[in-house]
Amino acid sequence: MIEGDPAGTDARPQGFADGKDPEALRTIGEVAGALGIRQHVLRYWEEQFPMLRPLKRSGGRRYYRPEDVRLVETIDRLVHREGYTLRGARQALGGQRTEPAEATSSSVPEIAPQPGAGPNFAHRARLIALRTTLAGALHDS
Repeated sequence: MIEGDPAGTDARPQGFADGKDPEALRTIGEVAGALGIRQHVLRYWEEQFPMLRPLKRSGGRRYYRPEDVRLVETIDRLVHREGYTLRGARQALGGQRTEPAEATSSSVPEIAPQPGAGPNFAHRARLIALRTTLAGALHDS
């Protein structure tokens, strides 16, 4: 909530302190910086979550509306804090009831190996998931 906004009606995500109007469009760089999510992850989530469709202008430049930013925040919470897989998060956002992924000893979501992937894929995927979880924990500190 912003000082002077007693009703708590500010729609701006908490990570933005840029002085822009709450309804202003934001670039992928602004969203990534404010939420602590890398730009390539946001682009990947666009492929994985059909409901995430920021505006694209000439040259492919992305502009996120406030509802897009709220959706990104929800995806981030589901995947990085509540342990959902991307598929589970997509189903949860689609209105289907889905339970979080089974927690491992370190509460890092499991990533299923891709068909034809080498034997080291599972280890690499687990390390990437662990790194993402640790980065999120550092961001929250």
